Amino acid sequence: MGLWVIWLIVAVILGVAEIMTTTLAFGLVAIGALAAALAGGIGGNPGIQLGVFVVVSLAGLGLVRPVLLRRLHRGPALRTGTAALVGQTGLVLADVSPHSGRIRIGGEEWSARPYDEMSVIPAGSTVDVLQIKGAMALVHPRD
Repeated sequence: MGLWVIWLIVAVILGVAEIMTTTLAFGLVAIGALAAALAGGIGGNPGIQLGVFVVVSLAGLGLVRPVLLRRLHRGPALRTGTAALVGQTGLVLADVSPHSGRIRIGGEEWSARPYDEMSVIPAGSTVDVLQIKGAMALVHPRD
């Protein structure tokens, strides 16, 4: 039995370990073992096979794995709760001043204050929601 067959067996074992753990580490080392089996299959000596295994495995673990992990662990693209309201457009129902105000955002009424504390936004105006503080929307008039 050639050494390349042993590399294939190692690759299968590592592939099964990857399926069981889903760490993205065993799978990349399994690819290194497959590359070593290929090197052995085309006539490479054991030193070359070992070198191919080490280089391909380290390249996978050092270059490919971090990129894949970043891609898998990105935050959710969907904003929910009050974070989803930031950036929305609202309609002023009652004048928005530093002391009081009501707006409608997506069918819901919210207490509102102007983001610029010195301004007053008249009823009927359209506003952009810049921030949510508790149950209060901080808004700015849309130009």
